[in-house]
Amino acid sequence: MSVIPFPTPKHYCFVIPCYNHSKTLSCVLKNIESHQLECILVDDGSATHAALELEQIAAQFHWVTLIRLATNQGKGEAVMTGLKHALSLGYKYAIQIDADGQHDTKTISQLITQSELHPNALISGCPVYDKSVPKHRLIARYITHFWVWVETLSFSLKDSMCGFRIYPLQQSCHLIEQSQIGKRMDFDTDIMVRLYWQGIPSIFVPTHVTYPKGGISHFRTLKDNLLITRMHTRLFFGMLPRIPSLIKRNISEENQQLHWSQAEERKGLFGIRLILKLYQFFGRNVAQYIMFPVIAYFWLTGKKQRQASKLYLQTVKSYYEKMPLVDKKQLTTFRHFQRFGDSLLDKLASWQGDIKLDDIYSTSKQEFLDIINKKQGIILLCSHLGDMEMCRAIAELSHNIKINALVFKKNAVRFNQILQEANQASVINLIEVDTLGPDTAILLKQKLELGEWVAIVGDRTSNNPYHRSQDNSIIWADFLGKPAPFPKGPFILSSALGFPVYLVWGLKPNGRFQIYLEPFADKLVLPRKNRYSELELIVQKYANRLEHYCLISPLDWFNFYDFWQFNQPKQINLMINSEKHEK
Repeated sequence: MSVIPFPTPKHYCFVIPCYNHSKTLSCVLKNIESHQLECILVDDGSATHAALELEQIAAQFHWVTLIRLATNQGKGEAVMTGLKHALSLGYKYAIQIDADGQHDTKTISQLITQSELHPNALISGCPVYDKSVPKHRLIARYITHFWVWVETLSFSLKDSMCGFRIYPLQQSCHLIEQSQIGKRMDFDTDIMVRLYWQGIPSIFVPTHVTYPKGGISHFRTLKDNLLITRMHTRLFFGMLPRIPSLIKRNISEENQQLHWSQAEERKGLFGIRLILKLYQFFGRNVAQYIMFPVIAYFWLTGKKQRQASKLYLQTVKSYYEKMPLVDKKQLTTFRHFQRFGDSLLDKLASWQGDIKLDDIYSTSKQEFLDIINKKQGIILLCSHLGDMEMCRAIAELSHNIKINALVFKKNAVRFNQILQEANQASVINLIEVDTLGPDTAILLKQKLELGEWVAIVGDRTSNNPYHRSQDNSIIWADFLGKPAPFPKGPFILSSALGFPVYLVWGLKPNGRFQIYLEPFADKLVLPRKNRYSELELIVQKYANRLEHYCLISPLDWFNFYDFWQFNQPKQINLMINSEKHEK
């Protein structure tokens, strides 16, 4: 018999609640036998014949202790009985596993490893389902996930219903004594949320889950759903007085003055995965309704992003005497965050194929179709104003146009995974880069010669511009009345590629998606003589168009960092101020 070595195996035992699962129990016990840990089997009032079989099975395994409850009291009560008995025997941790054989026991070693790394945490399986999972079970789980996120004001609890866990016994049994934990199917969620309130984190390990054919389910549709609804009601009202402490706990510490390329993506994209599933099952209206608390969370916890939004909107408002297009009262930071959330739904909808070119308004539609018919490679200079991803989806799905988008590798991974779940094609033509070098140029040149399109973002610097005036990767241009840093790379790369350059903007100024496509240059030319001054003119031209479309649809600005945060060299400040004075 092979033994899996652990530094402190005697600290762990198994707890298995069982109710009429005698047919599957033997297989579960054989699968966990190699761990050589004691198992506490709790018979939750099984029927006479099943109880007899359980007794016979337990007798076959010397390391199994059978405890019986006189009547069926529910899974939760059976688990709590097992946990308290394990603590009385001196164990520190109990590994809960169901008796129906759904969980992949190969994951046990990973659970124990995480428990040893995080000795005060609840370690839980995070289900990875195969095709055997009933669809209604998935829907129910996502609804529960949503309420758990509300009750904790956090997305850190990825799955609260999995019955495959390692409990820290002292903390768990203390909570059981102090609180009224659900005794039936509400137990798993109830105790996880309440442990979280007590400061006990949950660590999740991906676990394959299979629903065997002919498997026995003890879930009582009406009674257990009522119990779960009652549980969520209690947890919701229990959360209310804890709001200040939960918000304080959940606000992540953000590094000060980080350049955007050094900052990792905000966490919580698991919530966006929920939105995608709800969109697929119930449509956009339901997904949009559920999106509201998700965006509210990001707004409440994203202090730096909120401050950046406020600075940008104040800057835009100062221009309204020149271009009064939108009601100033609409320009709030919360609406700004809401519009960003709405753009995520647009991305998901477009890659689902629910939005096509014929469905949207565009003054450039005919020009767009003319370029398609030419089958010529072009360069699209885009920005983080508006929704380039939606434009890419519409072009590829409606007209089979391949748009190769350059993305910054570090910040693209997580949301691209969500888009990939909506449509595998969404990531096929993404080109992840760290810097723009010769290899990238050669690859893009080949794609353009094949008649494909290339999208390059022109409004974010890829390096860290803390070198201030010594940074050779940026060009300073006047943008919304203030000097702002723009990257040289996209414009130099476009010049080197030698193909026609267009500007593209996917905006939603009045709640209706609009695509603007305009020619920028037949070919960007940077002569050796006056190369820098010519580059300055090109970048300023781009900044002017970016400013123009910002004023058309201000809330479509998705640069949630201080765009003007870096000090411009004094000589450039003086030059710009001098030019303004002369005008």
